[in-house]
Amino acid sequence: MSIEAAAVFCGSKTGKNPIFNQHAAELGKLLAMLKIKLVYGGGNKGLMGTIADAVLAQGGKVMGVIPKLLIEWEQQHEGLTELAVVSDMHTRKKIMYEMCDAAIVLPGGFGTLDELFEMVTWNQLKIHDKKIYVLNSGGFYNHLILHLKQMEKEGFLYENISERIIICDNPVEVFNKIS
Repeated sequence: MSIEAAAVFCGSKTGKNPIFNQHAAELGKLLAMLKIKLVYGGGNKGLMGTIADAVLAQGGKVMGVIPKLLIEWEQQHEGLTELAVVSDMHTRKKIMYEMCDAAIVLPGGFGTLDELFEMVTWNQLKIHDKKIYVLNSGGFYNHLILHLKQMEKEGFLYENISERIIICDNPVEVFNKIS
């Protein structure tokens, strides 16, 4: 299956480790090079803003999906190819899932984890079969990966975690696995 659009879930903050922002910029450049449209949360701050700006700087296409509630908080990006303003967070996630062929998860907070786990759950329930990539920049997700493996070891998962989530340590690894 060819990937024409990728949903990227990430923080509206940049975090403390400079590698997070660096990887977001590198991934944006690579997505544009592959002519993969970025579908993301529509903000201009944090890793969200970094990846959108990187795709746009390379002439790529970017669709933002932002709920009315977050327009001021996340400061919607004004320079996007497309921007959908939706009523709530659930609608945002649903549209982002519908508009993408794969999902890539970068470092982020509660919202990013919510999006990751909903995507994985929908994948497990066969609501969709989209590939899910986790960009483990600077080992950000090491503890989560260990916990997922513990869930698998203790018999709470229906298959190996590697069947649902593709872990990558850098943007080039995502690029190599997605192209």
